[in-house]
Amino acid sequence: MKLYHLAAIAITVVASGLSQAHEFKLKDLKIGHPYARTTAPYQPSGAAYLSLENTGSSADKLTSLSSPVAKSAEIHTMSMEGNVMKMREVDGIDLPPAAKVEMKPGHGYHIMLMGLEKPLKAGDKFPLTLNFEKAGKTDVTVVVEEAKKEAAPAAGQHRH
Repeated sequence: MKLYHLAAIAITVVASGLSQAHEFKLKDLKIGHPYARTTAPYQPSGAAYLSLENTGSSADKLTSLSSPVAKSAEIHTMSMEGNVMKMREVDGIDLPPAAKVEMKPGHGYHIMLMGLEKPLKAGDKFPLTLNFEKAGKTDVTVVVEEAKKEAAPAAGQHRH
């Protein structure tokens, strides 16, 4: 009886992890786990993230995006210049063969959703259209997630 319960728990844990992950495919391109962060009421912009992988033998490029939840969607990059974090819009993301790009909060590429129609709330879903130079365009579903909180420092430690 205990083995049955352990198996049921293991299946539930695996299934719950899979329900959070979602992937899309367009020709030789894999688009993994599109998600956005929640926003506060009246916050005019938000951020979305995903991964891009080119499994093909020829290069491609993400050139633009759009979504009905925002007036515009832009590809941005963040980098440190000295002690200053700089964010700027880029004209696309190059995807050479075998390339994988992971968009993550705090560094590298991300998607800015400018002029939000309403706040992004945890559990909401919305469409995002990705336009690629060669593969064409595809719609993905973005899931809105709460921002993950950093773990508190252990007793006697502090962070700057």
